[in-house]
Amino acid sequence: MLPRSARLTSPDDFARTTKTGFRVTVSSLVGYLHLTHTQTPALCGLIISKNVGGSVVRHRIARQLRHNLRAHLELLPQGSRLVIRALPSALTSNLSNEIELLIPKLLIKSSVQK
Repeated sequence: MLPRSARLTSPDDFARTTKTGFRVTVSSLVGYLHLTHTQTPALCGLIISKNVGGSVVRHRIARQLRHNLRAHLELLPQGSRLVIRALPSALTSNLSNEIELLIPKLLIKSSVQK
């Protein structure tokens, strides 16, 4: 499980990350990575809207995403903010594989466009 200290909770940080961060899409997830120039730990947040499914489904997807993000947390640069938006196709996809594809693409895109 993703530790509470690594969770993005501020609405301002969510808005800043989704509006100004690097954006990458895989089949069932959209990832946004915003790089800050602080030496704080990386923070991660999730967006799972009601069009993905009911409450039980959304919470199950959130738990799976948080569990899979934990292994990739140390790969993120210091001070980065990561937001992952689940698409409706997340119901039928392997979220572990999706995260495996998404994180490296985001890191490559952010390093190329610095």
